[in-house]
Amino acid sequence: MRIDGLVCSGLGRAHIFMSQHHYQEQFKTIIGRSAWPGTLNVSVRDDSLINYRKLRVSAGLDDGEASSITAHRIKGFDRDGVSFGGATAFLGKLRCHEGEHDCAILIPDLTRHEDVVEVIAGIFLRETCSMVDGDKVSIHLA
Repeated sequence: MRIDGLVCSGLGRAHIFMSQHHYQEQFKTIIGRSAWPGTLNVSVRDDSLINYRKLRVSAGLDDGEASSITAHRIKGFDRDGVSFGGATAFLGKLRCHEGEHDCAILIPDLTRHEDVVEVIAGIFLRETCSMVDGDKVSIHLA
């Protein structure tokens, strides 16, 4: 499966969740290392939006046709009276003009994004790939 889109800015809140030790330990198991404490947001349309919706079905957020891509469950937790929800990750490779990088599409159980893909990786993708809002990227999932 391939998802193409345009880099876009998010709300700047992902680092709050991504930096949590409980999540980072699970990311190490799934992506093989700690994840950069933030996400790369990618706006999708057309066929890529259809593919993303299939991932959302696999993650249990939507009804319809599910993807055949392997889903990796990220468990939520409670800390100091605050609930941190679970998520589903799908492994892939992000291709940008600087090369190819291991990544995962992360779909939080409680997300408002319906046409914006959140991508995690062990590196700061935006900096490593010298990306700015509007740049094209391609995510290949197997």
